[in-house]
Amino acid sequence: MNMKRREFSKAAAGAALASTALLSPLAQAQAKKPVAGKDYGVLEQRSPVDAPAGKVEVVEFFSYACPHCNAFEPVFSEWTKRAPKDVVIRRVPVSFLQNPVVFQRLYFSLEAMNLVDKLHAAVFTAVHDEHRNFNDAAAAADWVASKGGDRAKFLENFNSFTVANKATKASQLTNSYKIEGVPALGVAGRFLTEGTAKGLQTVEALVAEVKAGR
Repeated sequence: MNMKRREFSKAAAGAALASTALLSPLAQAQAKKPVAGKDYGVLEQRSPVDAPAGKVEVVEFFSYACPHCNAFEPVFSEWTKRAPKDVVIRRVPVSFLQNPVVFQRLYFSLEAMNLVDKLHAAVFTAVHDEHRNFNDAAAAADWVASKGGDRAKFLENFNSFTVANKATKASQLTNSYKIEGVPALGVAGRFLTEGTAKGLQTVEALVAEVKAGR
């Protein structure tokens, strides 16, 4: 399940928790080969990738406003620790759903300050459990400061050309992949699947095929 562009107000986070339960290694081993059109989509035109030669890029499209992304975050975070070798992982905040400008710049500011590992999951907690207000840069900066971050440095990054440019490129990539709902997972600029535990199995299979020269 994911969060559609026009269905944000209708969703509930509970359903995503059930769909993102981690499967056992045995279940993964017994999983059938993913099928195009059923388990994943193939892009008509390839999207740009930002990975060096010999690496396979995996992109997680998400929104801090999305309850399903909130439920998927610990699953995806755990997967990143055991992702296949030669995989480059990118997180891309989408340019739709609630409060996209602030949430996009918030993420890229955290990235610029090397605070993603420390605060990325905490933003989800603040939004969905604590109902924190992130309506503008000042509110975001106050929250970062409350977590020990440098408020002035955060605002400097938030308002910088570099972060604005990253947000623009994130929106372009979202459109290039034709993302209509999140969480979603893109592979090698060529394939798209759902952001669930099952989707991560599909990602692993697709990465293997790309590395094998498909």
